[in-house]
Amino acid sequence: MKTAHDLVAAAKARIQEVSPDHAEQAILAADVLIDVREADEYAASHIAGAVHMSRGMLEFKLGNTPELAARDLKIVLYCKTSGRAALAAASLHEMGYLDVKSIAGGIDAWVDAGKPVAKPAAPSFD
Repeated sequence: MKTAHDLVAAAKARIQEVSPDHAEQAILAADVLIDVREADEYAASHIAGAVHMSRGMLEFKLGNTPELAARDLKIVLYCKTSGRAALAAASLHEMGYLDVKSIAGGIDAWVDAGKPVAKPAAPSFD
Protein backbone atom coordinates (compact mmCIF):
# COMPACT_ATOMS: atom_id res chain seq x y z
CA MET A 1 0.00 0.00 0.00
CA LYS A 2 1.28 3.46 -0.90
CA THR A 3 1.64 6.19 1.67
CA ALA A 4 1.07 9.91 1.20
CA HIS A 5 4.87 10.27 1.07
CA ASP A 6 5.00 7.70 -1.76
CA LEU A 7 2.36 9.63 -3.71
CA VAL A 8 4.21 12.92 -3.24
CA ALA A 9 7.53 11.35 -4.30
CA ALA A 10 5.90 9.92 -7.43
CA ALA A 11 4.31 13.29 -8.23
CA LYS A 12 7.61 15.13 -7.75
CA ALA A 13 9.24 12.75 -10.24
CA ARG A 14 6.72 13.89 -12.89
CA ILE A 15 6.46 17.63 -12.28
CA GLN A 16 8.69 20.69 -12.54
CA GLU A 17 9.75 22.20 -9.24
CA VAL A 18 11.52 25.54 -9.04
CA SER A 19 13.61 26.85 -6.17
CA PRO A 20 12.41 29.96 -4.34
CA ASP A 21 15.07 31.99 -6.18
CA HIS A 22 13.88 30.75 -9.57
CA ALA A 23 10.26 30.97 -8.46
CA GLU A 24 10.39 34.77 -8.51
CA GLN A 25 10.98 34.73 -12.28
CA ALA A 26 8.42 31.95 -12.79
CA ILE A 27 5.83 33.98 -10.87
CA LEU A 28 6.53 37.08 -12.98
CA ALA A 29 6.06 35.02 -16.14
CA ALA A 30 2.98 33.16 -14.83
CA ASP A 31 -0.61 33.82 -15.73
CA VAL A 32 -1.67 32.72 -12.25
CA LEU A 33 -0.03 31.96 -8.90
CA ILE A 34 -2.11 29.55 -6.83
CA ASP A 35 -1.84 28.85 -3.12
CA VAL A 36 -3.26 25.35 -2.57
CA ARG A 37 -3.16 25.46 1.24
CA GLU A 38 -6.26 25.70 3.40
CA ALA A 39 -8.08 29.02 3.79
CA ASP A 40 -6.75 29.71 7.29
CA GLU A 41 -3.17 29.16 6.13
CA TYR A 42 -3.68 31.52 3.19
CA ALA A 43 -5.28 34.14 5.44
CA ALA A 44 -2.33 34.04 7.86
CA SER A 45 0.17 34.84 5.08
CA HIS A 46 0.67 34.18 1.40
CA ILE A 47 2.85 35.21 -1.50
CA ALA A 48 1.61 38.54 -2.85
CA GLY A 49 -0.59 38.11 -5.90
CA ALA A 50 -1.51 34.51 -5.12
CA VAL A 51 -5.08 33.36 -5.44
CA HIS A 52 -6.41 30.78 -3.02
CA MET A 53 -7.67 27.43 -4.28
CA SER A 54 -7.37 24.73 -1.66
CA ARG A 55 -5.94 21.41 -2.82
CA GLY A 56 -9.28 19.70 -2.29
CA MET A 57 -11.16 22.08 -4.59
CA LEU A 58 -8.48 22.99 -7.13
CA GLU A 59 -9.62 20.86 -10.06
CA PHE A 60 -13.25 21.90 -9.56
CA LYS A 61 -12.43 25.61 -9.33
CA LEU A 62 -10.19 25.52 -12.39
CA GLY A 63 -12.85 23.61 -14.30
CA ASN A 64 -15.51 26.19 -13.38
CA THR A 65 -13.45 29.33 -14.00
CA PRO A 66 -13.49 30.21 -17.71
CA GLU A 67 -10.47 32.53 -17.34
CA LEU A 68 -8.41 29.53 -16.18
CA ALA A 69 -9.63 26.97 -18.71
CA ALA A 70 -6.89 27.45 -21.32
CA ARG A 71 -4.50 24.52 -21.07
CA ASP A 72 -1.52 26.67 -22.09
CA LEU A 73 -1.75 28.91 -19.02
CA LYS A 74 1.46 29.39 -17.11
CA ILE A 75 0.66 28.24 -13.56
CA VAL A 76 2.81 28.35 -10.43
CA LEU A 77 1.60 26.47 -7.36
CA TYR A 78 2.73 26.34 -3.76
CA CYS A 79 1.70 25.01 -0.38
CA LYS A 80 3.45 24.85 3.00
CA THR A 81 6.33 22.50 2.21
CA SER A 82 5.58 21.38 -1.39
CA GLY A 83 3.73 18.07 -0.95
CA ARG A 84 0.23 19.32 -1.72
CA ALA A 85 1.53 21.51 -4.53
CA ALA A 86 3.33 18.53 -6.10
CA LEU A 87 0.13 16.47 -6.00
CA ALA A 88 -1.79 19.44 -7.43
CA ALA A 89 0.74 19.94 -10.24
CA ALA A 90 0.55 16.26 -11.19
CA SER A 91 -3.24 16.47 -11.23
CA LEU A 92 -3.19 19.58 -13.42
CA HIS A 93 -0.87 17.81 -15.86
CA GLU A 94 -3.40 14.98 -16.00
CA MET A 95 -6.08 17.57 -16.78
CA GLY A 96 -4.00 18.73 -19.74
CA TYR A 97 -2.35 21.86 -18.37
CA LEU A 98 1.00 22.16 -20.11
CA ASP A 99 3.01 24.69 -18.09
CA VAL A 100 2.70 24.02 -14.36
CA LYS A 101 5.44 24.65 -11.84
CA SER A 102 5.59 24.01 -8.11
CA ILE A 103 7.74 25.95 -5.66
CA ALA A 104 10.20 23.51 -4.08
CA GLY A 105 9.88 23.60 -0.31
CA GLY A 106 6.68 25.65 -0.49
CA ILE A 107 6.08 28.88 1.35
CA ASP A 108 8.32 27.68 4.20
CA ALA A 109 11.32 27.63 1.82
CA TRP A 110 10.17 30.94 0.33
CA VAL A 111 10.19 32.58 3.77
CA ASP A 112 13.48 30.89 4.74
CA ALA A 113 15.02 32.41 1.59
CA GLY A 114 13.99 35.86 2.83
CA LYS A 115 11.26 36.37 0.24
CA PRO A 116 8.31 38.62 1.14
CA VAL A 117 4.82 37.48 2.11
CA ALA A 118 1.56 39.35 2.41
CA LYS A 119 0.02 39.26 5.87
CA PRO A 120 -3.31 40.56 7.10
CA ALA A 121 -3.26 44.04 8.49
CA ALA A 122 -3.64 44.31 12.23
CA PRO A 123 -6.98 45.83 13.20
CA SER A 124 -6.96 49.44 14.24
CA PHE A 125 -8.62 50.26 17.54
CA ASP A 126 -8.44 54.02 17.12
